[in-house]
Amino acid sequence: MVPFAAADRSVVVPESRDQPIDRATIDARLNDHARDAAGAFAPNTIRALAADTRVFSAWCAGQGREALPASPETVAAFVDAMAGVRAPATVRRYCASIASMHRAAGLVPPTAMQPAKLALRRMARAKTTRQRQAEPLNRPALDRMLAAVGQGAEPTAIALRDAALAAVAYDTLLRRSELVSLYIEDLAPVSGEGTTILVRRSKTDQGGEGVVKFLAPDTVRALRAYLDAIGAPTHGPLFRPVTRWGRAAAKALEGQEVPRIFRKLAEAAGVRTARPHSGHSTRVGAAQDMLAAGLELGEVMQAGSWKSVAMVARYGERLLARRGAARKLAVLQNRA
Repeated sequence: MVPFAAADRSVVVPESRDQPIDRATIDARLNDHARDAAGAFAPNTIRALAADTRVFSAWCAGQGREALPASPETVAAFVDAMAGVRAPATVRRYCASIASMHRAAGLVPPTAMQPAKLALRRMARAKTTRQRQAEPLNRPALDRMLAAVGQGAEPTAIALRDAALAAVAYDTLLRRSELVSLYIEDLAPVSGEGTTILVRRSKTDQGGEGVVKFLAPDTVRALRAYLDAIGAPTHGPLFRPVTRWGRAAAKALEGQEVPRIFRKLAEAAGVRTARPHSGHSTRVGAAQDMLAAGLELGEVMQAGSWKSVAMVARYGERLLARRGAARKLAVLQNRA
């Protein structure tokens, strides 16, 4: 089910200039869509759609405007208002969710109309569209964080879990939702080379075909120490909530715990960063480390399951610039 936020139900408005649509018809279409779409969307997509449409509906209610159907002028005014308080990428996501809500109701998305398009162009010209990159967690910092877990007193099961999660995150370049969706039974040892693990579903694999990721021997040792500490389970979620007494739950860890774990490890190791680590930090850091080691863009794309070179190039843009044609020319001209 895709839970679009409820809009004001007192206004009867047309789907087009020729065909009036009443509220009962809109409600019926939304109910039909919710039934037909059951199981078709990832949980994160459902949460984002619900949150975005709540923001839009609340803004419309405060302005005395209709949220569903919304006029192109209403969307344009919403974009203008949000452009002052939200990042451009967030506003564009709001518009995509508004369009989805209207399509679900069988209505023409107002975001496709000229007023809304012009508002988005105004925003793009007025504000930089460059997204801020997640704080990278590179290997030297990660090694310090992992080493700190083994210092002093006997590490707790929670500390061992946190270390294993960070190590797996770096090796696999997985997003936080993918990390907490791993299963113990999907680990497969490779003689003398480490271990592989099946990622059953990912952001770029909504069909669930699965992709296999490599885990280095030191990461496998960290995993084994953690699993032994919680009773050596053989099935179920790999990363789980653990109590201070070392008892692990049967359910999977929540995705929002991943950045908190990274930050906790960094603080314990005295690793200082310009910004707090996020769930993408190991993904960015590992990609940068691969590029710094001379791996090709295509290899990095495969490791991180990226479909486009653009994001990989963005993560490693400074490294790539130092290896680019301008620097090579400067060397040939004896200027570098």
